[in-house]
Amino acid sequence: MTVGHGDDLHAVGGSARHIPVLLGEVLEALAPAAGDIIVDGTFGAGGYTRAILATGASVVAIDRDPDAIAAGRDLEAQSGGRLRLVQAPFSTLDEHVESADGVVLDIGVSSMQLDQAERGFSFRADGPLDMRMAQAGLSAADVVNSFKPGDLARIFGFLGEERHAGRIARMIEARREKRPFERTLELADAIETHVGRAPKDKIHPATRVFQALRIFVNDELGELAKALFAAERALKPGGRLAVVTFHSLEDRIVKRFIADRADVATGSRHLPEAHARTATFRKAGGGVTAGDAEVAANPRARSARLRAAIRTEAPARSSDFSIFGLPKLPGPKLPGTDRPGER
Repeated sequence: MTVGHGDDLHAVGGSARHIPVLLGEVLEALAPAAGDIIVDGTFGAGGYTRAILATGASVVAIDRDPDAIAAGRDLEAQSGGRLRLVQAPFSTLDEHVESADGVVLDIGVSSMQLDQAERGFSFRADGPLDMRMAQAGLSAADVVNSFKPGDLARIFGFLGEERHAGRIARMIEARREKRPFERTLELADAIETHVGRAPKDKIHPATRVFQALRIFVNDELGELAKALFAAERALKPGGRLAVVTFHSLEDRIVKRFIADRADVATGSRHLPEAHARTATFRKAGGGVTAGDAEVAANPRARSARLRAAIRTEAPARSSDFSIFGLPKLPGPKLPGTDRPGER
């Protein structure tokens, strides 16, 4: 499960038992029943999958983290053939199921990943500056040590909403000339020393930078956008989509997608004729948040928000990423060059 802004303990990986967030509300939104096929696009520790299997439905569970898939093999073996695990990005979910009765997405990093120092998501315990969910590709250390300060500032500013983004980026440039950043505590301590921390500050000064790096390294916003389009293609008429997000950047993407897909262009006699289109989803209520009892039992639920929609009979539309308003951010270095591309 993901954690939101301002939750210092959990944003940096304090130990906590994995508890599926908004579980009752997710089950209500999905309404799984015996014989249904539900896609759990973010398997993690299997909290949603276990609850869905208990209803008699079958689950295709997807996760790009090989550790999560390995940990779920016993549950798969005990499921009587009703659980199929797939190691893949959830943006490809429509490649693994043709006609689903439901899709659930719990966006972001899981408790298991946060709590493993060797994965480099946390700075409460020292570990390699990694953060790769798939354990392959560009790492956080690669970004910190090779990207231009202007690009780092854009990443920290947009993905972490860090108000000291420029200052931190320039500090990183100066420090890495002496020695590359390799460990989580190296970066966290450097940020704290440079920015400072007042006694009243509730979160560590490095929290937003670590969040930004994690989101960037794993292309979490791009993956979410692609997954929503994939869900639109995979869901059968009447199929249900349920998405749990943990911060405003993710929630904005889901909200815009549902609004766009539930909207029907009607045109006007005063304006050029609009392209005819039919709604591919019907909005199912507004954003649902955790109640006081759940937040008290599981502080990570504090920033969670569930949005749901029901698939109509209309054919899926084209994947128009412009509806999300995402900025162009630097990407991995282009082959044969020393400059980053864009994602």
